[in-house]
Amino acid sequence: MKTLLIAAGLWAVASGSVLADDVSGKLILYTSQPNADAQATVDAFTAKHPGVDVEWVRDGTTKVMAKLRAEFEAGTPKPDVLLIADMVTMEGLKTAGRLMAHESADVSAYDPAIMDEDKTYFSTKLITTGIVYNTNAPMKPTSYQDLLKDEAKGKIAMPSPLTSGAATIHMAALTTNPDLGWAYYEGLSDQGANPQGGNGGTYKAIAGGEKLYGFVVDFLPIRNKLEGAPVEFVFPEEGVSAVTEPVAILSTAQNPDAAKAFVDFLISEEGQKLAASQGYLAAHPAVAPPRGFPARDQIKLMDFDPAQALEQDQANKLKFSEIFGG
Repeated sequence: MKTLLIAAGLWAVASGSVLADDVSGKLILYTSQPNADAQATVDAFTAKHPGVDVEWVRDGTTKVMAKLRAEFEAGTPKPDVLLIADMVTMEGLKTAGRLMAHESADVSAYDPAIMDEDKTYFSTKLITTGIVYNTNAPMKPTSYQDLLKDEAKGKIAMPSPLTSGAATIHMAALTTNPDLGWAYYEGLSDQGANPQGGNGGTYKAIAGGEKLYGFVVDFLPIRNKLEGAPVEFVFPEEGVSAVTEPVAILSTAQNPDAAKAFVDFLISEEGQKLAASQGYLAAHPAVAPPRGFPARDQIKLMDFDPAQALEQDQANKLKFSEIFGG
């Protein structure tokens, strides 16, 4: 009898595994990944799950969300899965009851600070924002406070939180830091900083020497430095903010089994190694960083509460506009 029970138990485990892997049908993905990264991600997933036909739509997070909100209003949300830039947007969807929990997802290896405790969204990368400077600059900053020194006056470029999601997260992280706060942004204004546009424009201004210092997402200077660009990226001593490109399943998903398999793939070590191969810092702490990045234990993330950031978002942007006259 004991042998039969063990055999039955093993069969149940094995059959459960088969059923878990035997996903099929259409999966609709809305994503803000660059096209090449999105295609590589989909290709890697379907190699593991050949029965799934993934249809994906790519645009910036703001445009993806505008499209999705229009679908919500029409009562016809199409995507099963979202893979977009930031946790604050996901927190808004969670608050509105638009996300499905994936309770069996294994997040045991991850920092709880970057995962939703209710398992409705899951961070897949760490795209950090720190300091970038032109290597011809007279000062080599190591702290955010260094950008308030005389050497940086009139030489600072930075993306605007009014147009950049990463800049919005950065603003929320810095202004809730007790050693920086809104006084820091007031200091940047006194330095003549004129925030505008996104990270790409900021990077070009500093790489081209039009400005010498600024804030930017890590991969732009790190990748381009490897190609000979005169830039250096600094992980400041206070820490960096991060957008985490979270993935989530919509509560209206038509194929929740395939959607869960997609989430599981992204947060698996295999999926995280794919992210690293694309030049991003993986969210999984055991996955080695891409070339040009420091070791993970040398990167300090600033405290960040996505629910608080969502609640304060409009007030923060209004305060920012008052400081910089935006």
